[in-house]
Parts: sequence; structure tokens; C-alpha cells
Amino acid sequence: MRVIRHPDQRVAILIDTQNLYHSAKNLYKSKVNFGAVVKAALGERKLIRALSYVVNTESGEEGAFFEALEKVGIEIKTKDLQIFYGGAKKADWDVGLAIDAIKLSSKVDSIVLATGDGDFIPLVEFLKCQGCQVEVITFGRSASQKLKESVDDFIDMDENPQEFLIGFKTKTTKRKPNLRKQIKKVVGTDTDNL
Repeated sequence: MRVIRHPDQRVAILIDTQNLYHSAKNLYKSKVNFGAVVKAALGERKLIRALSYVVNTESGEEGAFFEALEKVGIEIKTKDLQIFYGGAKKADWDVGLAIDAIKLSSKVDSIVLATGDGDFIPLVEFLKCQGCQVEVITFGRSASQKLKESVDDFIDMDENPQEFLIGFKTKTTKRKPNLRKQIKKVVGTDTDNL
């Protein structure tokens, strides 16, 4: 992948919030630091728009989350959870995100999609045909391989999860004790002669 980045490059970042939320929850039992996602996706370039696509929950407890997004400069687009007869639920922003990406493509040099959803491959191909550089930032382990292959650049948040997760700490591996030292301590002799 050949990606161009320079300080005058105009960038739009479109965040598939549900996709990142569920990936972080399932892979790490943690929550996403969306400010860090925007910072890594942007680099030293010019941010034109950062949009987060979210679904209002039934309980309506997302107020603090919305405030946190707005504090780091992310615009929020919301829609209500659809509940169908029989209890089926649908919460999807794919079409809305795609339409916004198409509308923004003539105003920016690069669009960064924060998602691993392979349903966006046709969008990526269209945006590239319009002359827009397309990048993805997400957790690589839960991302579509074909999506990774179709974009100009892929930032894998799995490579440094503590940077992108709130309160996540890497597991420290316990150092295995030196067997030779333990035997020498018990036997009282050098283990090279055993």
C-alpha cells in the first residue's frame, strides 16, 4: 500500500461507533478511547470533519458518552434503535455513513473509515475512483481481510491496544524461574555436572 500523508492534506474521519465498540468489548472486554482513534487516524494532517455514527439505546444512558465525543471534537450523528414486531432489533448506520463519505469525498484528500466492516468495500472502491485516498483504522483481528486489502492504508489498533482502549493494561507475563538456579539451591552443587 502506498499512502501519502502531508500537513496540508485535508482529512475526514467517519467512525462506525457500534463496530469499534463491539470489537473492543469482544476482543479486550474494554471500551474505545475515540479521541486516541481520531489522533492516530489524523496524524499531522488537517481535520475537516470527524463524525461518529451512533444508535440511541432503549435506556437512553448515552449522554455522558456523547459529551465525551464532543469534547474531543467529534460530531455525533444519532438514530433511534428500530424494534420490529416480534422483538427483532436493528441498529445500522452503514448507508448514512456511506452517503456522508460520498458527499465529503470532493472536499477532502483522504477519508479514514474507523470500521472493520467488509460491507464498506464498494464504498472504498467508489471513493478511490473519485480520487480520494481511503484509509481504515480498526482492530485487525475483527476486520474484514478484503477490506484491509482494498484500502490505501490500514492502521491496526491490535498492534497497540493500550493506546486505543480506556483502562486497558497489557498482561504481564510472569518470568519463568531459572531451573538451574533452583536445582543448585536445593542440591547445593553446580548443575553443569549433573
